[in-house]
Amino acid sequence: MTRKVTDVTHLNDCRPANPWQRVTAALHTWRTRRHEHAPPTDDTESPAPEPVPGANTLWRMRTTVKDEPGSLAVLCTALAGHRVDILSLQTHPLAEGTVDEFLLRAPGELPASAISTAVRSAGGADTWIERADAHDLVDAPTRILGLAARTALDAAELPLALRQLLGRCTIRSQPAPAGGGRAADGVPVEGALDDTVMRLRAPEGGLITVERPYLPFTPTEFARARALVELDARLGPRVPRGRDVLTLAEGSDITVRRADTRDLEAARAMHERCSDRTLKLRYHGPVGDADRYLNHLLSPRFGRTLAVQTASGRLVGLGHLLWDGDETEIALIVEDAWQRRGVGGELLGRLVAMATEGGCRSVYAVTQASNTGMVAAMRGLGLPLDYQVEEGTLVITARLGEPVASSAGELGSASAS
Repeated sequence: MTRKVTDVTHLNDCRPANPWQRVTAALHTWRTRRHEHAPPTDDTESPAPEPVPGANTLWRMRTTVKDEPGSLAVLCTALAGHRVDILSLQTHPLAEGTVDEFLLRAPGELPASAISTAVRSAGGADTWIERADAHDLVDAPTRILGLAARTALDAAELPLALRQLLGRCTIRSQPAPAGGGRAADGVPVEGALDDTVMRLRAPEGGLITVERPYLPFTPTEFARARALVELDARLGPRVPRGRDVLTLAEGSDITVRRADTRDLEAARAMHERCSDRTLKLRYHGPVGDADRYLNHLLSPRFGRTLAVQTASGRLVGLGHLLWDGDETEIALIVEDAWQRRGVGGELLGRLVAMATEGGCRSVYAVTQASNTGMVAAMRGLGLPLDYQVEEGTLVITARLGEPVASSAGELGSASAS
């Protein structure tokens, strides 16, 4: 089923409805053609590779069993009959029955369908199975503690932590209503769970929606997700303090660091120094609207932002990595006087590296064909690129399957506006 992206608010939904209808409609058309709710076919119930004699395969499996003595024993016996080892087991209690989540090691020649049939014959219902890998060998408490630590260090990690906690899912964030009040749809403070959709109240009063249509959420998963959000709320705004001082090809020093809403005034001042052309290329609309979206763009709730400062402390560039549902957008703006000096290329390389570290499979940039700096910077990544043109809007998607080369010595090799 194709997702209708026009009916939801995305994480980077920072463009005005009326002035940018043309750009938004084009982007929605592009995304509607390529988005589907279902998990990729190569991950779930996909044909297994040619079996290697003596090799084993890891599987993640969920099934619902009756909450009565002996039901789990019958299931384990059925798996043992097919020489399937149970490496780990988690139980998710329900009002009726129990969802058991297994990590299995099975003979390489045993297909997923045979495992599902054995489980069904042993009383399992609503069975779901997919290939696993070595990362799944980490036990659940250790993995959850690791995600909590990442969230504690960086507010922008919350959406990524939720995705790693819950598997393949779509996460969207909706800002708080103007003037305060309750979040959209009247979601209670403790959140709401409805089968394949959970809604959580964000710390700043907005709404976080998590969807996983191919596998219903359990109350246990809902409690874990809510605990991560509560941790984020208790810790308040935070970004890592690290910064890098780099030297451009012509000898100027710049500092690259993480930014947040505390940089709002400096970002507005940079906008005032930018030409109308630069602001139009970045925001695709009237230049007078540019400042309206900085608070959103700089918020760690919607992604990560990198700032470029001169030796005097003036902010001359911003790079945004925006969590856009189940995809990731990259956006750049560099002050006119600092364009064509490698600043945009450095920002882009670092943003792509962060996206790769966060487990993103691709990133996309929305621009115009006339923005030759951005096009050149994307090409300079050395990654496979896909181009989509819709009504004058150019969408460039980079597939993150190869290492990204980015160092201080290469600052002069790419530029972006």
